[in-house]
Amino acid sequence: MHEDAIRKRHSVTLLYVHLVFTTKYRRKVLTGQHIWDLSWAFKHVCAKHGCELEQFDGERDHVHLLVKYPPRISVSWLANQLKATGSRRLRGLHSDLRRLSKSSALWSRSYFACSAGVPTIDIRQYIEQQETPPG
Repeated sequence: MHEDAIRKRHSVTLLYVHLVFTTKYRRKVLTGQHIWDLSWAFKHVCAKHGCELEQFDGERDHVHLLVKYPPRISVSWLANQLKATGSRRLRGLHSDLRRLSKSSALWSRSYFACSAGVPTIDIRQYIEQQETPPG
């Protein structure tokens, strides 16, 4: 068995998902400070729901997350929690982001999710190599 597995009374699981969120209309609005603030928000959501943010980074118009999660949580629910909390945090800290669209939405309604199994070095390196914007 893998040492990182989540051990519960009746199950042992090791579930990872690679998530990608894009900004509304792929606008290049994210800065390094935004990425930092999102990291805090995403870690908070994960800790609150028994998940672990294993890897996170982003560029000006999208972010990548690698999340280890328990089987009781659906990927769609997790993605919605992360997007909502991240958007609320950024709009609260950065007033310039409130004026992006009429709905003040930061994220596109869609997202990418891919089950990652036990993450390989390739996924981790890919996320690490995102060109985090300055600032």
